[in-house]
Amino acid sequence: MVVRVRIRIERSGKVVETSALANSSYEAETPQLLIPIRLAETLGLWPPTKELTETVYETAGAPLRVWIAPRACRVRVIAEDTESPDVIADAVISPIADEVLSDKLISKLQIALEDVEEGLWRFRWEPRDKLRRSEPPKLWK
Repeated sequence: MVVRVRIRIERSGKVVETSALANSSYEAETPQLLIPIRLAETLGLWPPTKELTETVYETAGAPLRVWIAPRACRVRVIAEDTESPDVIADAVISPIADEVLSDKLISKLQIALEDVEEGLWRFRWEPRDKLRRSEPPKLWK
């Protein structure tokens, strides 16, 4: 199992709630949210415009061509009884992703991964015994 959290993404008056895979092996220098093209369309980030920078990320599988929109969205984690603070993140648009993926955002959103095998997490400000269960995936195919 993995840890997925429910997030709200806001951009230019558009709001989308979806699940996000908390992947600590996706390293970045800035808070980034990897999003599929279909979600980028919903947020008004696709097709590519001048604000997007095309680049290639090296991944374990193969090089991945992506488009980056710096500081393009506000992201927060939504739990049944509380929410994280908003974090401004780069949107990284991937033609092969089918699920939203978060990276350094994990720390900025104050998420503590407690047991990845069991899909358990909590907010860092919560007691260690306040464990939350992983959300089901929302695939953006």
